[in-house]
Amino acid sequence: MHQLYLIGLNHRTADLAIRERFALAGRECGACSPLAPQGAIVESLWLSTCNRVEVLVCGPGEETWRQAQEAWAGICGAHACELESHLYSYCGEDAVRHVLRVASSLDSLVLGEPQILGQLKDAYRRAVDDNTVKLILGRLLHKAFMTAKRVRSETALASAAVSISYAAVALARRIFDSLSGKQVLLIGAGEMAELAAAHLCEGQGALLAVTNRTFERAFALAERFKAKPLEFEQLQEHLEQADIVISSTGAPEPIISREMMRAVMKKRKNKPVFIIDIAVPRDVEESVGKLDNVYLYAIDDLSAVVEENRAARRDEAVKAEAIVEEECIRFCQWLRSLSLQPAIADLVCRAERIAEEELARTLRRIGPVSDEMRSALEAMLGGVIKKLNHAPISYLKRRFNEGEEAGLAAVGTLRRVFNLDGEELSSTPHPGRKRS
Repeated sequence: MHQLYLIGLNHRTADLAIRERFALAGRECGACSPLAPQGAIVESLWLSTCNRVEVLVCGPGEETWRQAQEAWAGICGAHACELESHLYSYCGEDAVRHVLRVASSLDSLVLGEPQILGQLKDAYRRAVDDNTVKLILGRLLHKAFMTAKRVRSETALASAAVSISYAAVALARRIFDSLSGKQVLLIGAGEMAELAAAHLCEGQGALLAVTNRTFERAFALAERFKAKPLEFEQLQEHLEQADIVISSTGAPEPIISREMMRAVMKKRKNKPVFIIDIAVPRDVEESVGKLDNVYLYAIDDLSAVVEENRAARRDEAVKAEAIVEEECIRFCQWLRSLSLQPAIADLVCRAERIAEEELARTLRRIGPVSDEMRSALEAMLGGVIKKLNHAPISYLKRRFNEGEEAGLAAVGTLRRVFNLDGEELSSTPHPGRKRS
């Protein structure tokens, strides 16, 4: 039976320079795919992200992963020994468990982050297009996607904000119940602002506008997220239109003062506004929060939420690990059962061959029969075959559920009892004993 092997490197085993050197994404991998089925590699799939590069292969023995390692290194213009010291490797059940954990975001830099599942689905589609995934890896990846779905629906692993930007958006959503149709002003175009924009655009329905001291950067960010770019010089006017303000600039001094907001609120006729200041140092003077109908949240308020949510995610991860273990056991039972298929097929073929021979002998003896009668005889024999084979097939499955060793022993017994390998049998009923 073919075995599963996984080799990889990630943020724990290799620094960014190593991950970049051995990344597979973006390389010309069409001919090599990489690791197209050849030699010991029967099936293959690769995943390459900023935090991990992994190669999953299926083949007859340890030579499979050695060949995969050499091919991976060769694609990146290196020797296998240069790659080896940074690798982790898994085999069999451990490889299955790792794939399910990766899909469920239990092995990610940020526990519960959703991006890895999409990346794994992209890797699977690419492998399908390259025809490098067949029965075993195809079944494993579908099991991984199903496991991730269970983790999302049966746990709260991904529901709590664990980044400041995500916490800011989650807070805004909590305040308004829904962000659909709300005017959101994003001040700044740096990494934190970009993350906030990404979260705001994930099906929230908010009307997003972006402003920044450098208009070109605001324009670029706005274009990426289909938002409206605004001139920074008219900041006060923009504030008058916003329901929610998320500010994340690198300004050394506050850009929104109490006096400015007092004037803004007068123009707004005291319509409530929520300001989330995630900049360090602050973008908004602390005293702004004392104005009527101005609800100001600073980064310290969000940090407490993030830390609380990290702890909550760790608790939910325990539940998620239990789901992964359950699905891992189910997949491995299926994988072990593949050893049954040749024996079951041979058993059924033997019975069908005997039935065909006996039917032909019977028809020669009784003479011509109608098509209706022949069909009835064939149906009767098919039913007999099915009932006779039911007990030995059920026995094999029960033994495999007890363990691979017991299952393989049962296969050997069945093949000998039914002589599925076509051994020559002695014509003497009891070899070594004389007839009386």
